[in-house]
Amino acid sequence: MPSPIIIAPSILSADMAHLQEEVESIEDSADWLQLDVMDGKFVPNTAFPFSLAQTIKTKLPLDIHLMVRDPATYAREFLTLRPMNVTFHAEAVKDTDSRRALIEAIHRGGALAGIAINPPTPLSAVDDVLGGVDVLLVMSVNPGFGGQSFIGSVLPKVTEARKRFPKLMIQMDGGVDDKTAPLCIKAGADNLVAGSYIFRSKDRTHAIASLRG
Repeated sequence: MPSPIIIAPSILSADMAHLQEEVESIEDSADWLQLDVMDGKFVPNTAFPFSLAQTIKTKLPLDIHLMVRDPATYAREFLTLRPMNVTFHAEAVKDTDSRRALIEAIHRGGALAGIAINPPTPLSAVDDVLGGVDVLLVMSVNPGFGGQSFIGSVLPKVTEARKRFPKLMIQMDGGVDDKTAPLCIKAGADNLVAGSYIFRSKDRTHAIASLRG
């Protein structure tokens, strides 16, 4: 019986000089493939332009994490890749009408719609749309850089969201490894993003399996 925990390796931590080979190394053991899109404005770094994303060949469903100031524009572009999910940040889209419009646009584009909250952002900041999204991404590091340490103080937000929305997919991203994954799952997460832990492992299949609990 397949694990109910979705594992989505983030290729932000992969070797970009051998990107296709890196993707292929996790295809048979991962569930989704996450692309971290950064604009150098919402976060200091830039990553995964659309032109590079187009070159990836994979059978894995794509999970597009938009760490950008103007997610509506980026969503239109990345929806052409027919991803499984597109997530934007609550901190980038603050008013309810704009959030709902973007969620509807993502759904019309054929993808699940997710909203992300940074570690300092309370769950109440997304009360206006939490009933209308498919995925809540609770960041367990501050976005923009790989390899950061897990911020355990965000876990109560996961527990609260799971209690209020039993069927909501709750994703966690940042510092997820074999030690922190059980904490995420216990809190109520059912979708785990891991980058450094997977791509720095000599046995990536084993690393992914260790996250499932």
